[in-house]
Amino acid sequence: MFKTIKKDLPASIVVFFVALPLCLGIALASGAPLFSGLISGIIGGVIVGSLSGSKIGVSGPAAGLAAIVLTAIGTLGGYQNFLVAVVLGGVIQLLFGVLKAGVIGYYFPSSVIKGMLTGIGIIIILKQIPHFFGYDAEPEGADSFFVISGENTFSAILNVLDNITVGSMTVGFIALAILLLWDKILTKKGRIFQLIQGPLVAVVVGIIFYSLTQSNEAFAISPSHLVSVPVPEDASSFLAQFSFPNFNAITNPDIWVIAFTIALVASLETLLCVEATDKLDPNKNVTPTNRELLAQGTGNIISGLIGGLPITQVIVRSSANIQSGGVSKMSAIIHGFFLLISVILIPRLLNMIPLSVLAAILLIVGYKLAKPALFKKMYDLGWKQWIPFTVTVFGIVFIDLLYGIGLGLAVGIVVILLKSYQNSHFLHIEDKSNGKHKIKMTLAEEVTFFNKGAILKELDSLPRDTYLEIDILKTRYLDNDIIEILEDFAYKAKERNIDIKLVSKRGVVENPPSFIGFFEERPKSKLSLS
Repeated sequence: MFKTIKKDLPASIVVFFVALPLCLGIALASGAPLFSGLISGIIGGVIVGSLSGSKIGVSGPAAGLAAIVLTAIGTLGGYQNFLVAVVLGGVIQLLFGVLKAGVIGYYFPSSVIKGMLTGIGIIIILKQIPHFFGYDAEPEGADSFFVISGENTFSAILNVLDNITVGSMTVGFIALAILLLWDKILTKKGRIFQLIQGPLVAVVVGIIFYSLTQSNEAFAISPSHLVSVPVPEDASSFLAQFSFPNFNAITNPDIWVIAFTIALVASLETLLCVEATDKLDPNKNVTPTNRELLAQGTGNIISGLIGGLPITQVIVRSSANIQSGGVSKMSAIIHGFFLLISVILIPRLLNMIPLSVLAAILLIVGYKLAKPALFKKMYDLGWKQWIPFTVTVFGIVFIDLLYGIGLGLAVGIVVILLKSYQNSHFLHIEDKSNGKHKIKMTLAEEVTFFNKGAILKELDSLPRDTYLEIDILKTRYLDNDIIEILEDFAYKAKERNIDIKLVSKRGVVENPPSFIGFFEERPKSKLSLS
């Protein structure tokens, strides 16, 4: 792993600056102590990063769980009771991993996964616009359309016009210019610009700008527009920030319901993120999903035991890692150590970073996930890819991540069923022969009950005095529902003067009295080895 440290170390710095405000913002949106977000970020990096089989995935607190956490803390009567549910959720995730439930992630269509990445990219851009201009009413890390304050994504953007903070906006534009200059020009000029990442330079410039403008009323940035890391006075006050689960509440049935909910949602988000990051990975590594569930479960158990939020693999941090050149799990692990060391040694320095600078970093991340060229590419692939893709994007932007993915998956299933309906058979109509229409119906390789309607419609529409050839030479599976349709049709065909020719691997039969025998699987022959 240390062979790639030259690439992983710079990437870990970028991921650290992306993760820091997200950890704090998600904790705030969850109604949990701010330090709990940092705990889960540290564990997600160090523990889950070490155990995971993903080379470029980064784990931490997830915005998709914020609403669940907020409700659960109130329902269970306190944060310490909620931590019991986090620990139990981790245990259930371990069980999922043992039962090989990681295979679920492979059943999501590629169009939905690409829509997920694009939708998250758009959400990042829309959510960071207010922070970029110094309007920080909404916590960092929120990803749903409606927020706790009562605003929605677009109303927050409109309110920016009346709430611009000149200092935040100015340093935001300076940071964005540095990032673009670094990305487009300087990284190609010398190796030093590849080792020292643009986001680190932007953050340093932001701290300097904040320090120099404190006495300037026009450009001064108030503490509400800066990173807000808890600052302990001494070792005892630092340790006092940790919370521990109240296991006396384990008999409360609500805790078990919430634990299962956390395990299910966290596992689903993780598996979807794994699928998405593997698609983004330029080296095309394949993450072992069952091992990922075991790693996430272990992380959630430890996080719950010391006061952290639930953990999942997170696409925002993972994509920032990929875009910054991370190639092994060391970047995720190092970012976790950076979080740990910084909150212990330099919390006051972290609290001098303007949020608008971090917003500039995330704007670049969002744009790379939602490039306009991707929309054209998906459109060119045809409506079967375009419709699930766009439904997923709109669902994520206007509702939230899981709803958007669910809608995209539902549309994807409808598309599959529609194509299955259409492709169950092929009809070839020939000229009249001996006064009869000659029609050949070739059945598909697999014909299920989904195809009943299409086949029944074709058979019912056949005119009288027809010679019908049914070809099942390539058919490997034929549902019993279809056999029953053919049986009924054979009975009615005599009344309509329709002759039937059945072509199968068992031979050619004219007007078969029954179809059942032709579709029953023969017993496999026994092979003797001499």
